[in-house]
Amino acid sequence: MSAPDNIEAIMRTAPVIPVLVVEDIGHARETAEALVEGGLKVLEVTLRTEHALEAIKRMNLVPGAIVGAGTVTNPDQLHAAVDAGSEFIVSPGLTEKLGTAAVKSRIPFLPGIANSGDIMRGMDLGLKHFKFFPAMANGGVPALKSLAAPFFQCKFCPTGGVSASNAPEWLAMEQVLCVGGSWVAPAGASPEEITRLAKEACELAPA
Repeated sequence: MSAPDNIEAIMRTAPVIPVLVVEDIGHARETAEALVEGGLKVLEVTLRTEHALEAIKRMNLVPGAIVGAGTVTNPDQLHAAVDAGSEFIVSPGLTEKLGTAAVKSRIPFLPGIANSGDIMRGMDLGLKHFKFFPAMANGGVPALKSLAAPFFQCKFCPTGGVSASNAPEWLAMEQVLCVGGSWVAPAGASPEEITRLAKEACELAPA
């Protein structure tokens, strides 16, 4: 998946995109294998640790995995993530500089937004798919419903405070294609536990 217009296809792959903070590079590939086995093929590796780019390379070796980089905040990080094999880019916010670089690179891009100004900035760049972040801290479902109404043509992936218990409420929104969450691969979990959590996440349905 590397066409510029397929971020929606990536978002529709499963109800949940695992948000991964890789502290132990030795477990990167087995974590990816466990998630894919459980049905979660789209994996967001956050650039929050020194191992992130190497983790992307290793996870890319897992058959069926669609690996992208998260917490991308500037063009240099974007290019480094693409060079490491990222198939999509996720950012916590949206600047004109980062947005322009992403559009120019033709990489599927999911920028973070928190308000109407962010969305309008993205739309000016030709973007229609956004990460609502941090979802719960920004007012939860009622806040996104209010934002989504005037921007009916946009689609969203809420991330930040989303859990197995509240995900169905988010997924019930027509404009929400998926949610992002870290609960499917908690620190210290065994591959068997991660696979179980991934299978449960795949079965999540709108409330």
